[in-house]
Amino acid sequence: MEEKEKTYKEKIKDSLGHVLENGFIPEFGIHRQGKVRDIHFTSDKMGSPIIMVSSDRVSAFDIVLPRCIPFKGEVLNLISQWAFKKTEDIVPNALIESPDSNMVVQKMLNRIDFECVVRGFVWGSLAADYEKGKRDICGIKFPDDILRYQKLPEPIFTPATKMDSGHDENVSFEYMAEKIGKELAEKIKDISVKLYMRGMELALEKGLVFIDTKYEFGLDDKGNIILIDEANTPDSSRFCTVDEYRKSEQIAKEMASGQYKDVSDLISKQPELKIHELSKQFVRDVLIEAGHSDDNPMTSMTDDQIIETSFRYISLYEKLTGETFTFPETMINPKLRLAGNIAASGIGKGCCAVIMAGSDSDAPHIKKIADALEKYQIPHTVRICSAHKQPEDCQKMIEYYNSSVEPILIIAVAGGTDALSGIASFHSAHPVISCAPDKEEYESCLKNPPGSSNALILRPDNAARFAAQYFSFINKDIRKSFEKSKQSKISSLKEADEKAQSKKLF
Repeated sequence: MEEKEKTYKEKIKDSLGHVLENGFIPEFGIHRQGKVRDIHFTSDKMGSPIIMVSSDRVSAFDIVLPRCIPFKGEVLNLISQWAFKKTEDIVPNALIESPDSNMVVQKMLNRIDFECVVRGFVWGSLAADYEKGKRDICGIKFPDDILRYQKLPEPIFTPATKMDSGHDENVSFEYMAEKIGKELAEKIKDISVKLYMRGMELALEKGLVFIDTKYEFGLDDKGNIILIDEANTPDSSRFCTVDEYRKSEQIAKEMASGQYKDVSDLISKQPELKIHELSKQFVRDVLIEAGHSDDNPMTSMTDDQIIETSFRYISLYEKLTGETFTFPETMINPKLRLAGNIAASGIGKGCCAVIMAGSDSDAPHIKKIADALEKYQIPHTVRICSAHKQPEDCQKMIEYYNSSVEPILIIAVAGGTDALSGIASFHSAHPVISCAPDKEEYESCLKNPPGSSNALILRPDNAARFAAQYFSFINKDIRKSFEKSKQSKISSLKEADEKAQSKKLF
């Protein structure tokens, strides 16, 4: 093992407990969690910010594995931003900024609901379908004399439907053209192929083969095509080294002997001929070697396997971009770092108050709390869930907010026989205060059983002030608002005192 590899792997080992498991940020609005990324839609207006957090999660065989890969999310963001810069002359992209190494902000656009896959080689699902006997794939007819790993005469465009859940489905270009219009489909196909060709050119300069990839696009309010999401990352693309690809020459010679049904058959007998990718395929290979099958799904990885996977992601980034990966000088919780960078960048506050009410009949009281929070510039969201009528939903909601990257404060709004405060404070990893809508009916908020730790504040303005005190150490704007409110009250009292002394008060 080279000294550099040894050093990198030691640093990765030290980081096994410092991974970003999710990127849920409550203050940023509608949240959708994918297998790897958390996406927040701050508004439905064209051009508004979309907050995208690349976690360190990894998926294989449609399963999100229980352990994360250190620095994976950061590497994905770094490669994608590099690719965006290298292709701006081909198509504009939606990137606005990157306030944190695991976060990018992009523009809200009208998403084109197709994944635009470009393939330069017979690889992956294309190779699998071909070896099963399929010769018409995505509307493209293939001859009978090609092999897995073989370079295609020219790149092919094989779109797939873009699904928010479930499996994407491969379709023909004609199907895509029928759905979005032939002219737009032709433009997207042309841009996709040009992006792939640029990626191939850049990869070859660094001794890499760019095997295949997928792109996503949106339209702005003028109908311009914009590249969105990510570009040329090892999660959306396949790479291998030029040296590794030379195995294809020996594969062709072996297949010419006529002893093997197909290349998969050859590799099963001569596994040393398998061309190893620089992509998340390594994770799949690890699981297959551990015995993964449809009947026996494997989801666990050892420390050494995780370290090796992280090293391969980082190595690909350095080889492809020519940049050196920067490890953090000190190991800190990625969630704390992310929340701090959100506040420091000004894109958000780095915190959020969750007003959780048992009924929408408490709307007037909820509004008072929300208005008071606004005065302190505290981001907030309102959720309605009855602890009596929806106990399971209530618990799930609280556990959902437990995954928040940023610190939150739950303000429970329920009176009478208040069960909400008790359930919330028992299950929540964040503090809970009760702010009953009826000042005369709050005793149940004080009588929760052992294990429930809610506080009680009856006035909405005081509940908001408590939130400001809690969040003031996180966000300087909230602290300024808190100090301003405090000084305003003091000034008011001084003014009253002066009036009293001059006998103008009475």
